Amino acid sequence: MKFLVDAQLPARLAGFLQQAGHDAVHTSALPTGNRTTDMRITRIADGESRVVVTKDRDFRDGHLLSGSSRRLLVVATGNITNTELMALSGTTSTRSSMPSVKPTSLSWDRTRW
Repeated sequence: MKFLVDAQLPARLAGFLQQAGHDAVHTSALPTGNRTTDMRITRIADGESRVVVTKDRDFRDGHLLSGSSRRLLVVATGNITNTELMALSGTTSTRSSMPSVKPTSLSWDRTRW
């Protein structure tokens, strides 16, 4: 599967998904990084058949009201630390065990942004 992990979630989550064999990108790897607008994230995800992974209710509302983004995974955990979030996903809690997400590892055509 292809994922686009939103800014409220740790970049380590994209690394975990990559390690599990998925094509995953964190917003920090996009040209405007974590300042990328929700609308732009939606366009990128829909254009590349990616699932938006987010904690942001705005994505949920847009998905329910207009079908945008087409694929969405909302993480609803309440207020927990990134370490606790990673533990929930089945990863270890140590930062060193997670691969980093680097822009050079991206596999799509950047000119489409």
